Amino acid sequence: MMDRVIFHVDLDAFYASCEILRNPELKDKAVIIGADPKGGKGRGVVSTCSYAARKFGVKSGMPISRAYKLCPNGIYLRPDIKYYKGISDQIMEILRSYADKFEQWGIDEAFLDVTESISNKINPTELAQKIKNEIFEKIGLTCSIGIGPNKQVAKIASDFQKPDGLTYVSPEQVRSFLDPLPVEKIIGIGPKTKKILNKKLNIETIADLANYPPEKLNKIFGKMGIDLSNVARGIDNSPVQEDYKRKSLGTEVTFDEDIEDFEIIYKTLELLVNKLHKSLIKGRYLYQVVVIKIRFEGFSTYTRQQKLKTPTNDKKVALQIGKKLLKEFESNPKKVRLLGFRLVDLSESKHVQKTLLN
Repeated sequence: MMDRVIFHVDLDAFYASCEILRNPELKDKAVIIGADPKGGKGRGVVSTCSYAARKFGVKSGMPISRAYKLCPNGIYLRPDIKYYKGISDQIMEILRSYADKFEQWGIDEAFLDVTESISNKINPTELAQKIKNEIFEKIGLTCSIGIGPNKQVAKIASDFQKPDGLTYVSPEQVRSFLDPLPVEKIIGIGPKTKKILNKKLNIETIADLANYPPEKLNKIFGKMGIDLSNVARGIDNSPVQEDYKRKSLGTEVTFDEDIEDFEIIYKTLELLVNKLHKSLIKGRYLYQVVVIKIRFEGFSTYTRQQKLKTPTNDKKVALQIGKKLLKEFESNPKKVRLLGFRLVDLSESKHVQKTLLN
């Protein structure tokens, strides 16, 4: 069986790069996309930032107030998702034209299976450079491309020489490439799994994970343990395929000031439910799980969820469950900083029934 050739294309600092594209005067400046910093008192987080801003220590997901302390002279902009998506759509069309198989990941990433193209004696790095050149010439943005025999290796490789990088990992180089890297580089290893691997199992690098007995990983993590062991040894047979099905819809709000009055919390929940329900109906989805997220001052965060017996698109049911899940937190003495609401386990409905509150 011929080795696959997989590209992972990652657009560099995409939101910030789009803003610089729209306003070239922002080039080489610390551009930070996210919530309004309000002079260091703002709520919310950084969505992304330019590489100039990253030199000050600003990172995606960082509280906007922290970003302002690190970079008070930065240029802070609110996200313009409609504009970003328009640019993303143009780039994805370019990428599709090169792919034997294509899989978009979010607004700024995609996997391309180019195995058949490469079998025609085209050099992988030459093809990747051709893609990079076309995106830059037609759109004006740079991207980083990782090339590997599977999705995991390609994804890790794309992050290796950012920005405007190109990293090729041949099948023979996979183990030497992966071995020294920290385990969290593997897709699917988040903070909780990393903590277990580091603290309980003394697994720090991908080589450590590859050499750990798979049966022991299976006992701790179940099937995921076997998958992690395989990936660490360079094995990942997951296909590149564009059959993405949305699994959830979610939204959240960070309050300008911490909220003590739970009546305001419930009213905010209604607004979030109304917003999601419109998306639910527009997408012709049913949901089966309702999830709420609440964060208090001090950043203590909780989630609660309830699963329904059958899928529905009923807004009234979603609101009732959301209120019920929130009720246990009414007695918490801390003020509320953030409220989130999510509808999960979505399924498509050919005949969406209108509810009483449509």
